[in-house]
Amino acid sequence: MKHRILIVDDDASMREMLALRLGKRGFAVTTCANTDQAQSQLGEADFDVLVTDLNLGSGPNGLWLCEWVVANRPDLPVIVVTAFGSMDMAIDALRFGARDFLNKPVDLELLVLSLQRAVAAQALQEEVTRLRREVGETPRFEAIIGESEGMKRVYALVERVAQTDASVLITGESGTGKELIAHAIHQRSKRAGGPFLAVSCAAMPETLLESELFGYKKGAFTDAKTSKTGLLAQANGGSFFLDELGELPKTLQPKLLRALEERTLRPVGGSAEVSFDTRLIAATNVELEQAVAEGLFREDLYYRINVVHLQLPPLRERGTDILTLAQHFVEQFAARMDRKMTGFTPAAAQRLLTYAWPGNVRELRNCVERAVALSQHDEIAPEDLPERIQRYQTRPILLPIEEPAEIVPMREVERRYIAQVLKAVNGSKTTAAKLLGFDRKTLYRKMTRYGLGDGDETE
Repeated sequence: MKHRILIVDDDASMREMLALRLGKRGFAVTTCANTDQAQSQLGEADFDVLVTDLNLGSGPNGLWLCEWVVANRPDLPVIVVTAFGSMDMAIDALRFGARDFLNKPVDLELLVLSLQRAVAAQALQEEVTRLRREVGETPRFEAIIGESEGMKRVYALVERVAQTDASVLITGESGTGKELIAHAIHQRSKRAGGPFLAVSCAAMPETLLESELFGYKKGAFTDAKTSKTGLLAQANGGSFFLDELGELPKTLQPKLLRALEERTLRPVGGSAEVSFDTRLIAATNVELEQAVAEGLFREDLYYRINVVHLQLPPLRERGTDILTLAQHFVEQFAARMDRKMTGFTPAAAQRLLTYAWPGNVRELRNCVERAVALSQHDEIAPEDLPERIQRYQTRPILLPIEEPAEIVPMREVERRYIAQVLKAVNGSKTTAAKLLGFDRKTLYRKMTRYGLGDGDETE
């Protein structure tokens, strides 16, 4: 699609030259000689960028036109062209809302670059505006926000598995929202009227975790002055969420396996079995198959829990979900802090989209909370974001092609790219998997398929 440019200049030869040269660069150019003609054109057609000279003969000048556009068409970027002698007026134009100004004689490459930036910034501004308008209307899956393809696949699987009593293993990087998905499964299930209880295997020592899971009898240990029902039994008729499953101590794994198999448990210090009817939903950011191979996690327990596997995509793979979530957090924290904030500037939104978000949604939430607290304006600007986000630069690994005209199957492209990534990280499979967006198991499988080493699960 050609971007439409309106050029306003009282010099006919300049208009013709710019129309011809920009036309060759793929722009659709309309020209006019004065502000009256410009207003008429703007009333009849849509344009992506307005380029105006400051000096327009005897009528209103380009500064007046800039002010008029900003007041009447704030969605239209304005680029001002000026001779050196009118530099102060050009600066005034920037103050009144012009996006850029260029000196005469106009350098075509600089003009094309300025046009491209204006078009890109305007497109991002429109996306930010749309998200501000629609964030309250965005279809939400319980408390989860996002409409990317990856999340739609998650929603579809949640809908299906919620209707069963099958155990679910939710995997994904830290901060991707695994507990929210567990809540969604519970709320959409026939157990929704029952309790939803949760515990993290990494949050407490082994002895305390055992008594929390299975309960204990009075006198079982020094501080056991009364008996206590374990969380697995407390969640009877509902769902139990076991977070950080990969941190479950190996000594407790056979006891949990037996409880899940028999649907009974024995409290610490007890002699009688207690039956329970609880659905187990577990989550981990650890590669459990690797832990099984290394003898750190029981294989039979892994398969008992991993009846249905649900993989959450990292935030960096969710596209404009990043902006939708960020806008939601702005509104949430602005209300909490009693501040009037509308969202992000286009430049700040671009930084959010560029950043890799290793901490995923949790990191984004903290970033927005900080920005809302520190910003002195009604929009969050790049300087309000943490320095790591301001300075972040992508570092792509380029695939070298020996022959520019070489055409190869996609499998060969993938094989070469994986090989190049492995070489760039000195063979570290963990690092390569992160760069490629694979889990380690997928990388091993592809390495074996493409003959890139033996693909064994070692560094």
